[in-house]
Amino acid sequence: MIDPKPSYELLQFVVQRVNVGVFVVDRQYTVCYWNNFMASHSLKSAFDVVGRNLFDTFPDLPVRWFKKKIDSVFVVKSYAFTTWEYRNYLFKFKHNRPITGGAEYMFQNLTLIPIKNESNGDVDQVMVLLRDSTDEACYASKLREAMAELEHLSQVDGLTGLYNRIHWEQRMAAEFARSRRYGTTFSLLMIDIDHFKKINDEFGHLAGDDVIRMVAKLIQNSSRKSDIAGRYGGEEFGILLCETGITGAVIFAERLRIRIADYALCLDRQGGEQHVTVSVGIARYQEGMRNHEQVLARSDEALYESKQNGRNRVTVCQEDRDECLLNTPKSL
Repeated sequence: MIDPKPSYELLQFVVQRVNVGVFVVDRQYTVCYWNNFMASHSLKSAFDVVGRNLFDTFPDLPVRWFKKKIDSVFVVKSYAFTTWEYRNYLFKFKHNRPITGGAEYMFQNLTLIPIKNESNGDVDQVMVLLRDSTDEACYASKLREAMAELEHLSQVDGLTGLYNRIHWEQRMAAEFARSRRYGTTFSLLMIDIDHFKKINDEFGHLAGDDVIRMVAKLIQNSSRKSDIAGRYGGEEFGILLCETGITGAVIFAERLRIRIADYALCLDRQGGEQHVTVSVGIARYQEGMRNHEQVLARSDEALYESKQNGRNRVTVCQEDRDECLLNTPKSL
């Protein structure tokens, strides 16, 4: 009759050749077993390690953390696990991957297995299985990077690098909710490039794209990190000036308007300098507003008024003019 239990020699053969780290420690953290995987990656043979304290032999180990893991197996008498996602590695083993996404050491998953005394059921030793998870970790890192890039692309306008309309309005709705909850305010600027159709008709759509990019760049360079700028559509832009009242918004808008008007562009083949201007409408959040669309509507009305009154100007919405000290200045 064939003995169903594998021989000790067979187990030794398998454990020594398996591509997984295997080592055993007792209650005093003395190493009782050290397989070939551990020897080849640690550059310490079983002769160098077995019979010695694990933490004395490898002083770089996270002593407090790993002792707690081992002790829990002795107490609970059950398996314990940890993955590279929680702690990248236990041992500072070098890996052999040519492309690793910047990983300095081998990523490792650990399984801690209780070895029980057959006579009384007590745990005398703990076996640790250490699996090389570098490929898994690197693939996960690349996936996170790809997902982050996709999320970024879904939020950004391809031509200007500003937020696209959908994401910009989402940010605006969030800022509206924050202002309503905490009693803060924000101002909204709606900006439109003057005579943009004429630019397209005279110089072509590629030149029109250059104008849009130029305005977007000046918006980015003029805005604070806390401001939220987006391309609303076509040649129209929106800027949320967080925690900024009407007076501050008008000062910002006038400076931006002048900066755009002074910027020289070469739109034709002759190399002649061209200048473009913008019209701006401003409104601010006021207590009692139902939603962010009300701020947007007021800003749009002010922008329309700027257009009707000759363009290249800043106009504050009717409801906010009493609070505006500058009241649509032509220059600072």
